[in-house]
Amino acid sequence: MTYHDVTIMGGGPAGLAAALSLEARGLSVAVLERASHSAWGEPAFDGREIALTHHSVSVLKALGAWDHIPQVAISPLREARVETGRSNHPLTFDTNGKGVDALGYLVSNHSIRRSLYVAASQRPGITLHGGTVTGHLRRIGDDMTVVHSGGEITSRLAVGADGRFSQIRRLQRIGAVMHDFRRAMLVCRMAHDLPHHHVATQWFDEGQTIALLPVNGGASSLVLTLPREEIERLRVLDRDTFNAEIMERVGRRLGNMRLVSTRHAYPLKAVYAHRFVAPGFALIGDAAVGMHPITAHGFNLGLKGQEALAQEVEAGLARDESPGSLSVLRRFERRHRMATLPLFAATNGIATLYTRDEPAFQILRRTGLRVADALSPFKSAVTAMLMDRERAA
Repeated sequence: MTYHDVTIMGGGPAGLAAALSLEARGLSVAVLERASHSAWGEPAFDGREIALTHHSVSVLKALGAWDHIPQVAISPLREARVETGRSNHPLTFDTNGKGVDALGYLVSNHSIRRSLYVAASQRPGITLHGGTVTGHLRRIGDDMTVVHSGGEITSRLAVGADGRFSQIRRLQRIGAVMHDFRRAMLVCRMAHDLPHHHVATQWFDEGQTIALLPVNGGASSLVLTLPREEIERLRVLDRDTFNAEIMERVGRRLGNMRLVSTRHAYPLKAVYAHRFVAPGFALIGDAAVGMHPITAHGFNLGLKGQEALAQEVEAGLARDESPGSLSVLRRFERRHRMATLPLFAATNGIATLYTRDEPAFQILRRTGLRVADALSPFKSAVTAMLMDRERAA
């Protein structure tokens, strides 16, 4: 048995960021991760591109992770366009008058994971346990004991950060609202002949939803949402046929396109935990709130959640409260619920409205985009939310 102030179960971005945040406040932290150290430290490309807000970039800089992301892997996002149907008026967002040259920055998920792992491995107060499976948790007095495949760890606070289908959440008997959109998304990189000018496009076409996210090197990340069986067909389709079908699906807007990466498929399910805390225990990241990717804010909310937890733990320590004190954790829960619940509900509503093809929904989409694009205050408010610069360094 070993002792640490905090044990984090799940070594993805939220878990590693929380470890760095808590260690910076003087706490010793153990992180348990199922993947081996080799796979954990050098994660493979998984197709996902993360749209980082300015605030998220500032968090990654403060944690010491940003410097471990190669500059060539950071793609500025200068404009975002939302379209519905074909030949319709788009809703556009840009940085005009904001004093910066990008709405945000696109970075591959595997690059962010690697950067956080490298930063965490260099911190003396963080112990990384790769290839480790959590068996169960038990609370004895004011401490939490985590029983895992390599032994036991006792700590004042245990944190579940193992994703939206969290085993740790179930072990703690915490339920969750789970919305199954009965769709899947295919993600991959496509090189193309025409320039993207660092403009991201979200296109709600009849029968499909497409996002084209601009990355450096004359390529875009394709995010295609379709019924699950169609996604699986495309995932294994031969390369030439796949290229031809994708060009047709995107209306040849970027000229000739060719697959330049592996293809990955993910089910579209949104998750919201009934509770984020219990005595000595907290949920963060997708284990607490797993967002539909349509608003591109899930990762950013995960970073904010771990930041809020670390801040409330720090405030509690100043009042001689344990990191696992229920009063400390409830303050975190209130903050994170206020930050996530309205956006979670709005995102699910948008996803429903913009993925149904009945005539009434198509009319609402077209009218809504045209009206929204004409409303400067609305566009300014959405742009501010997309950028999230209020606390950026």
